[in-house]
Amino acid sequence: MFNFLKKKESSKLQQIDIISKTASLLIHAAKIDENYTNNEKIIIEKTLVELGTNKEKLNELMKHAEKNEKNSNQILDFTKAIKASENSFKVTLVESLWKIIYSDMSSDMYEDNLMRRLTGLLYLDKKMVGDIKEKIKKDLTK
Repeated sequence: MFNFLKKKESSKLQQIDIISKTASLLIHAAKIDENYTNNEKIIIEKTLVELGTNKEKLNELMKHAEKNEKNSNQILDFTKAIKASENSFKVTLVESLWKIIYSDMSSDMYEDNLMRRLTGLLYLDKKMVGDIKEKIKKDLTK
């Protein structure tokens, strides 16, 4: 019985770590063009709630993630925990990343490079990432 409880607690801590790393990665994407806007922050917060974050803990999570992003010097710190996640989690992440990138109606070379690197690091299908990108661009022009 004790081992079961220990595994369940470990799984919960792993989930919290994945959400924290996801938040840091989303913040990194928002800051990569050196223009972290309130609109981008809203996209990040909506994504975190969609992924299961408790609304009461959202501000605390955002502060922690912003600090982690600031103190990290590479995206590998964030992607290690995320790459083993379910595909549906990764799809939600990619959608949010493209929403953040296109929140100013354009993408620059740093944002495009980030998405290319993340595609490989997270073992994502290039076509899926491209399809999501086109869908987000199309939705923004409506």
